[in-house]
Parts: sequence; C-alpha cells; structure tokens
Amino acid sequence: MRLGVLDVGSNTVHLLVVDAHPGARPLPAHSHKADLRLAQLLDPAGAIGPEGVDQLIATVRDALQAAEDKGVEDLLPFATSAVREATNADDVLARVRAETGVDLQVLTGEEEARLTFLAVRRWFGWSAGKLLVLDIGGGSLEIAYGMDEEPDAAVSLPLGAGRLTAAWLPEDPPEPGDVRALRRHVRAQIARTVGEFSRLGSPDHVVATSKTFKQLARLGGAARSTEGLYVQRELKRKSLEDWVPQLAAMTTGERSELPGVSEGRAGQLLAGALVAEGAMDLFGVESVEICPWALREGVILRRLDHLPQP
Repeated sequence: MRLGVLDVGSNTVHLLVVDAHPGARPLPAHSHKADLRLAQLLDPAGAIGPEGVDQLIATVRDALQAAEDKGVEDLLPFATSAVREATNADDVLARVRAETGVDLQVLTGEEEARLTFLAVRRWFGWSAGKLLVLDIGGGSLEIAYGMDEEPDAAVSLPLGAGRLTAAWLPEDPPEPGDVRALRRHVRAQIARTVGEFSRLGSPDHVVATSKTFKQLARLGGAARSTEGLYVQRELKRKSLEDWVPQLAAMTTGERSELPGVSEGRAGQLLAGALVAEGAMDLFGVESVEICPWALREGVILRRLDHLPQP
C-alpha cells in the first residue's frame, strides 16, 4: 500500500510518501517539503500568530494535494515540538482540522525519541546490540537507549537547533559571549540526563539521526547524499570540535557555502553543532554513525506493525 507521513516540525512541513506493507522495507516514492519554520513564528507569549497559522494551513493543503496526486491511501499526520509547545496549540489544531480535514496528532517528546529509536533499531538490526540514539530537531534533542525495539530510557530536551538559535544567537555572525553562554546552557541541560543513561551501561553502537547531524558529518568528510543510503557515514567528535569555532566565526551566508549545508539550515547549524558536541562529549562518544531513518520512518513502521497480516 502507499502510505504518506505528514510531519509538521519546527523547521519544515514534510510529506514523505512510501510504498510499504508489513514485513517489508518501506520504499520512498515521493518527498514534498516546505520550509515553514514554525518555531520562529511564535510570538513573545509563545503562540503561533494568525499569519503563521494561515501559512501552516496553506502548507498542509499543498501537502494534501501532493498526497492525492501520488495516490496515497493512508495519511499519517503528526506535529512535534513547535505545535506541542505553542500556548495556542489547541486552537491551531482545531483550525487545521476545520479548514483542511487533517487531524494532526501531537507527539510528546518521549514518543518522538521512542519512534526514532524504533526506526534506528530496524535499520541496524539486532546485531547492533545496545543502541544509544541522538536526534537533533528544530525544537528539541531526543536521546534514547536500549537493547530492544522499545528503548529502556528516552528523553526529550528543549535543545533544538532552531529554538536555540532564535533565543541565544541573535547576531550574525554571533557574538562570542553569546556562543559561550549557549554552550554552557546546552551542556548543563544534557548533563542532567547523563546519569539516567550511564546506569544502564555502555552502548555497543552510538547512532545519530537528523539533518543537523548529516550536515555536520558531511563537513567532516562523510559521503554526499547522492552516493546513496547504504554508504556508511560517521561524525567524529574531533572533527566537530575543530568545526565549532570555525562555524562560530562565520555568517549565515558563509556557512551556506560549505559542502552539504543548505541555505535554509545554515543559520542554525552552529547551535546544532554545539548540541552535538555537548552530547558526544558528555556521553563520552568519540564518533556516531549516521542513520538515514528517523522519526518519519518510525511512524511508518509503527503503523505497519498494527496492520492485519495477510
């Protein structure tokens, strides 16, 4: 069957269309993406303003049309931290439902971590052993650890690259004092969770997902996306430590000219790098392997698990 996942995230609204059935690997058929940046449309009171809601509704309508054009039989719509934490989330969801017919399911941070962990487990298989999974989104950082398909520990921290950039790095290029303050904040937040994971033992395999990690790995010399999903890619902590001061000295425009860095993500790449560096350092990780599957694939796999077997 042809499934569509509509992911309303903090940075983008992304429709992923796949051909899938229980027991088989989902095959990507189409991708439709719009850079909406909901996290940056919040007003001082933490609400998504009328213009932002209008843009969201228009974007959802476009995604629905794309899903119809591609023959999607079942649409799985969900929203993450930007909508979840908006003070007017209920009103936003009601307007989207009334004007598009789409009932966005708001995932908790822990659900995000658990679904991403499921996708990573299915990608690497049981032979990967105990997995530690890191995922940096626009609004939050998810961390999960475990041996099975359900992690033993899963947390979500308000350390998304877009959120931190808007709140801590207003200048372009950023002020050195702001960068230091953000670094302290990030590490203090992550350090509070390290003990919860450390007591579970050392992981056998450390994996990272998300556009932020992929771009940082590309800066460190990882293969281009055009070389395919199955090429192994990793990000070394030493490479990241070398890149952080360079990114901090650059403007957004200069970062956008780096290999693998998109114009839309260049502004928040430094904040993402500080989160990645802090997580790898505090968890004692020298390198992470990049997984091409993440939250959207986790949502698809969970849906397939609940379909009746033929």
